[in-house]
Amino acid sequence: MTPIVFVHGFLGGSRQWQGQVDALAGYDVVTLDLPGFGENAQLDALSSILGFADWALNELKMRGIEKFHLVGHSMGGMVVQEMIARAPERVDRLVLYGTGSVGVLPGRFETIDTSKTRACADGPQATARRIAATWFLERERAVTYEDCAAIAEQSSLKAILTGLDAMHSWSGAESLSAIQAKTLVLWGDRDRTYPWSQTEKLWQSIPNANLAVIPESAHATHLEKAGLFNGVLSDFFGAC
Repeated sequence: MTPIVFVHGFLGGSRQWQGQVDALAGYDVVTLDLPGFGENAQLDALSSILGFADWALNELKMRGIEKFHLVGHSMGGMVVQEMIARAPERVDRLVLYGTGSVGVLPGRFETIDTSKTRACADGPQATARRIAATWFLERERAVTYEDCAAIAEQSSLKAILTGLDAMHSWSGAESLSAIQAKTLVLWGDRDRTYPWSQTEKLWQSIPNANLAVIPESAHATHLEKAGLFNGVLSDFFGAC
């Protein structure tokens, strides 16, 4: 069976996908930790989205995983767009979740420059907790907020600044029409990080793309509406 590889977003990590690992128990699920984040917070974050993509492709090759499905969330959605651009023959199906094709993030809850300035002023832990709160409709009151915040707090100030710079300088818009894999674009309709314009661009520009919008959820739809999210993924991969 083709493995499903999950790539987390900015300040995320592999542990945030436990609900998906459990729900997709019949599949071989692989959850990566990008350098500088999650369980790899001790590693230096890479300076570009392309660098993260090359790292992920090499990591999977070292694990003996040659062909796979890909799920990318937020910054991880940028990473998987570069992965499929670099190695289209290795990717069977693609899920672009809560992400976009332009790293400058128009419509984000604050600009990337503002996030960098506030990170330097407030420090990494306070920044991690503040940004993690924006992922949920109920912010800090969300049931799974503390778990996400704990993962986010593992990243250093250097990793936060490097990750923000990597996103800010990236665009994959010109490569969307070349994606041939069956693709699912998945979005929470109250996302504070990626507005509808980013989602619509993916859906309309990728030739073989379907769209799923999960209501009453923000940037962490896989946690806020886990049942709906997991059902959509199961349906998408079950149709292989």
